Amino acid sequence: MYRGFLSDEECEHLVELARDKLQRSMVSNSYTGKQTVTKDRTSSGMFLDKHQDEIVTRIEERIATWTFLPEENGEDMQILHYGHGEKYDTHLDFFSDKVDPKPAGHRVATVLMYLSNVGKGGETVFPYSEKKHSQQKDDESWSECAKTGYAVKPAKGDALLFFSLHPNVSKDLMTLHGSCPVIDGEKWAATKWIHLRTFDLPKRSSTGKCEDENHLCSAWADAGECIKSRRYMIGSKKSPGFCRKSCNACDS
Repeated sequence: MYRGFLSDEECEHLVELARDKLQRSMVSNSYTGKQTVTKDRTSSGMFLDKHQDEIVTRIEERIATWTFLPEENGEDMQILHYGHGEKYDTHLDFFSDKVDPKPAGHRVATVLMYLSNVGKGGETVFPYSEKKHSQQKDDESWSECAKTGYAVKPAKGDALLFFSLHPNVSKDLMTLHGSCPVIDGEKWAATKWIHLRTFDLPKRSSTGKCEDENHLCSAWADAGECIKSRRYMIGSKKSPGFCRKSCNACDS
């Protein structure tokens, strides 16, 4: 935990950037790669662009300093809103695909920043945590969901950091976590997922021809990355992707 990681001004700025751009949160299917709406995750959210303004840039730099992980390894920051009764059931942040599916590799760390206080509920709960039995919880200030594991109450400006992989890069199942339903008030949060390798698009190495620019393109395509990582794999007219040949997107 980092108490006071964000200032009130920074919290309110992130909320205002997202407030009128929220869409229903979705979950990526590990087998099909499709983004789907599910009853397991009922929040709303949106993604900010990296360095889209001075405040976002400052926060991105601070996250890199705190985690000792390169800034370019991070995904775009996601802003989330949970209204009354909204939640995200327990899940793991690393990918469950049989083959490492992402050019950037698995998510190694998560930084969860709380942008608002919550009257009751909305806790981040870790059911498998070894500390869950040593944490005392009363009925008045904790939700029933929070009592299922070690829980962290949302507090405006605080940030929570946890690592989804062990130092030897094996998956840490103890990091199973969820966002408890909001009972009183609303919950705003910002999530930063950080990967093993750079998440930013690499510099062009192509001659302009439609070709694969990474020897793993074919394997990624077979794993469904043409859909899940379209920005990297296929790209756009202005910025072609790096695996267009394997994605059969040469005429796109």
